[in-house]
Amino acid sequence: MNEVKTLAQTKQQQTGFEQRYELDAPPEKVWRAISIAEFREKWLPKEALADPQSLSETPGKEVRYKLRDESPPFLESTVTFTITPNASGGTSLRIIHELTGVTFERLTSSVANSNSPVLMLAA
Repeated sequence: MNEVKTLAQTKQQQTGFEQRYELDAPPEKVWRAISIAEFREKWLPKEALADPQSLSETPGKEVRYKLRDESPPFLESTVTFTITPNASGGTSLRIIHELTGVTFERLTSSVANSNSPVLMLAA
């Protein structure tokens, strides 16, 4: 999958990010690269996955995986790969990477600087 023409856009979101790529490869080849473990492990090692099986799959169109960081705080996230044919005979690849709800809630509740009023104790 080194036929990447351009990185079209990276969009920041509150709980993750989205990337879009236009690839020269046909959708069938891209699908194999993201859905078959032997091919996927060349660019996404199985150690990065919380579970080697996909969370959901629409054959030839979309696959979702659960990822887990290998170091503390061991954040979990979901990554969704969506492919569609493009006008030039290649593939439009959309990748959405989101922190899971529980993980995101835990992060936001443990922020060091919450910008809340300072609580002063009498000495």
